[in-house]
Amino acid sequence: MFQKDDLVVYGRTGVCRVADIAEPDFCRNRPGERDKLYYVLSPLYQDGTIYAPVDNCKVPIRPILTAEEADDLVDGIPASRAQAYYGGSTQNLRDHYQTLLQTSDCRDLLELVISIYCKKTHVEETKRKFGAVDEHFMKQAEQLLGGELAAALDVPVGEMLDRIVEKLRTRKSTPAQELA
Repeated sequence: MFQKDDLVVYGRTGVCRVADIAEPDFCRNRPGERDKLYYVLSPLYQDGTIYAPVDNCKVPIRPILTAEEADDLVDGIPASRAQAYYGGSTQNLRDHYQTLLQTSDCRDLLELVISIYCKKTHVEETKRKFGAVDEHFMKQAEQLLGGELAAALDVPVGEMLDRIVEKLRTRKSTPAQELA
């Protein structure tokens, strides 16, 4: 069980602070909900409050990475073997990206960011247009990954995203990676 003030990743919302653990007012008048504890979550990078049942099984909730894990993940970007994914059809591409996003695992998110970055670089080099599906999922993955890494390392998100892009630029790719 998480404690008050812990930083957690809540599904695709991203990093949240556990503001409280309590029985919210809306539970008091519902049969079967009385005495049910909820995490009261405050997202770090968006407005609002989330009430998540402590015994929730539907939406993944986990602690954020440690600073050491975050540094290791970022430092490993240049050696990553992630490749651009083309998927054959827009729906296959969307499904592939959606699967990686749903895990809310930083390694999957990093793989997604690297994959789409490779694709974007290749598309720009060949003077073609970068796809809307790729752009949409890249923004989502960058927000989730950048937010968690920034929280773990206690730096602004923009600075973290700049660091990721810098590492991506130093990454060595092979022709097979660019054309996958």
